Amino acid sequence: MITLESPIETVLAGHTKADRITEGLGLRTVGDLMHHFPRRYLRTGELTRLDDLEEGSILTFVGEVVESKERTYTDRRTGRTAYRLDVTVRTEGPALRMSFFAKSAHINTWQAGRLCVGRRGVFLGKVSTFRGEWQLTNPQMTLFGSGGEDSAQMSLDAMRDLFPIYPLTKGVESWDLQRAATFALTVLDEVPELLPEEVRETYSLLDARQALQWIHAADTMEQVHRAQRRFRFEEALVTQVVLARRRREQMALGAQARPGRSDGLLDAFDARLPFELTGGQREVAAEIEHDLAQPHPMNRLLQGEVGSGKTLVALRAMLRVVDSGGQAALLAPTEVLAQQHHRTITAMLGDLGMGGLLGAAEGTTVELLTGSMTKAQRKAPLSRLVTGEAGIVVGTHALLEDQVMFADLGLVVVDEQHRFGVEQRAALTDKAGSPPHVLVMTATPIPRTVAMTVFGDLEISTLTELPAGRAPIQTNVVPLGEQPLWIDRAWARLREEIEAGHQAYVVCPRIVRDEMEAGEHDQLDLDEDDNLLVDRTGTGLSSVVDVAADLADGPLRGLRVGVLHGKLPADEKERTMRAFAAGDVDVLVSTTVIEVGVDVANATAMVILDADRFGVSQLHQLRGRVGRGGLPGLCLLVTRAEAGTPARARLDAVAGTSDGFELSRVDLEQRREGDVLGKNQSGYRSSLQNLRVLRDEKTIREAREAASLLLDTDFELRQAPELAVAVAEMERSVQSDYLEKS
Repeated sequence: MITLESPIETVLAGHTKADRITEGLGLRTVGDLMHHFPRRYLRTGELTRLDDLEEGSILTFVGEVVESKERTYTDRRTGRTAYRLDVTVRTEGPALRMSFFAKSAHINTWQAGRLCVGRRGVFLGKVSTFRGEWQLTNPQMTLFGSGGEDSAQMSLDAMRDLFPIYPLTKGVESWDLQRAATFALTVLDEVPELLPEEVRETYSLLDARQALQWIHAADTMEQVHRAQRRFRFEEALVTQVVLARRRREQMALGAQARPGRSDGLLDAFDARLPFELTGGQREVAAEIEHDLAQPHPMNRLLQGEVGSGKTLVALRAMLRVVDSGGQAALLAPTEVLAQQHHRTITAMLGDLGMGGLLGAAEGTTVELLTGSMTKAQRKAPLSRLVTGEAGIVVGTHALLEDQVMFADLGLVVVDEQHRFGVEQRAALTDKAGSPPHVLVMTATPIPRTVAMTVFGDLEISTLTELPAGRAPIQTNVVPLGEQPLWIDRAWARLREEIEAGHQAYVVCPRIVRDEMEAGEHDQLDLDEDDNLLVDRTGTGLSSVVDVAADLADGPLRGLRVGVLHGKLPADEKERTMRAFAAGDVDVLVSTTVIEVGVDVANATAMVILDADRFGVSQLHQLRGRVGRGGLPGLCLLVTRAEAGTPARARLDAVAGTSDGFELSRVDLEQRREGDVLGKNQSGYRSSLQNLRVLRDEKTIREAREAASLLLDTDFELRQAPELAVAVAEMERSVQSDYLEKS
């Protein structure tokens, strides 16, 4: 009996490329083969449209032979007569030339008989130019309508109207996989059905066997689309059941309600605010207050534009918990951000944050804990946390260490959620006696479908309204490849801002010429498609050390230039930030450590060097550091990326809009979704197999609805055993990731 769990060798017996398929593609079972889906399909009855050919690219296309000529020549090495067949293939774009070499006349004639004028087939090869013509080097091919030696192969793959193109490995072609998959479908005895019948009926979905048949051997694109929808829904449903279960399990946990009290710290704080909360802040605050008052843990995501006031909303939540007799911890990804939060919260609270000091009004103590603090420096804050004297603590990963203990941890706030894995969040919440309330924040706007898929175990609040006084930021691309002298104007423009009494940032992707910011590599928006790629050659990228020296001796001579990056000692970083905030530094040359949380109202200009090395969302975050004090902001994106390239398109998108949610969609469309939905952010598998969160928004919504209905009537999924197995497997992968990193 052959099932999806059977070894793949059971359907590859006699296949000439069995070893390459199993080893090169990592396919171990029949199920692995069945779920190795084609990435696209060629219509065998139509020639392929080939536009914008590029030297060296690999092509797979349907073409028709329009010329076939046998030629002889003298082999220079042996001096003997050799034979060559020159073939020209027509496509819906340019024609391509192919040459086949043979040592004997009869082989050349046999090849010419196969590649006669009018013959069509699927061709695969590397394209290059020779004497002004496009040609294929050593092409692979499958010909249509052949007899003789090709007939066995053609009976399987060339008689259909659609030819599947699979993800490949060296030495394996699409027709190898198509033959293997087609054979496997004929001998597969049993295909488990993951989707319950009522779900398939409600959402008009194919059964599992039919979907597999059509994904590998479809007659029409309509069949392909129906099969793809089935598998996309299946993947979405498993994910959404895991998330829905987690939401319900969290709701079932007991937690101490934190309703606050009248005439407490929060009321005193609100009474001192010199401005009115925005409508969005009031709405989100009401949602959080409702959650905190419940006898089960709050688990809420607060997302909002740069400068939308998330920190204020979070602080009000922390004060409500302190008013309820509990403590609050704010976890930040970097020391710079933790120190900034500590300064901001302390300044906003005033004497309300001086609890325990002689003569201070009723209040609480705000502590700071970072990894660079010495044991002696930590002793007093740790003591005040364990006794309950300190109501609020701000810190980095140092908060996760075993020696950090709380009297009554009631609220955990995680800033820049995408910088932390789920296991780190859990490490902090485990320090509470009973499950604490959790608020995670991000200034990286997230499309709704991403939020449903990544943060589906959280309720979502969004701040889109900016507080009064936030000024617009003008963003311009400075294209040095086309206008090399514009860099002089950029530095002149920066000097003008300084001479007007303001301050500026200059951002570089490197600390020194051949070294990336330590620790930044895993934290930044980077992927395999040029979002903040590391310059492996060690040359060409702007570095903080070199740029600061060049500016101080050149275009910004006479101005006070400071340096900030992750390798500086913590006390030096703190002094630099304080000096910049106090106006004692005119220009801060920095890496992306200033990306989030840095708030200097007098900073009005930013120059980002090698801007094409940063992701869209990261550029949006960086420019949010200027224009925060009611003064118009200026952001200059300096690049050598050429017009028309994807890198330049990213910069043009950032310059074209200040809408972070619009830019988040651009960012997601350009990046591998595995980076957006990776386990570092969500705790789930590192990439989606079939689902695309923007394209498949409707499917994700339907799967979320279906998951909720299923769990309403069958929480343990006893009536859907195959679905239960898939859900358990995903839940185990989450736990496995946690254990590996713990």
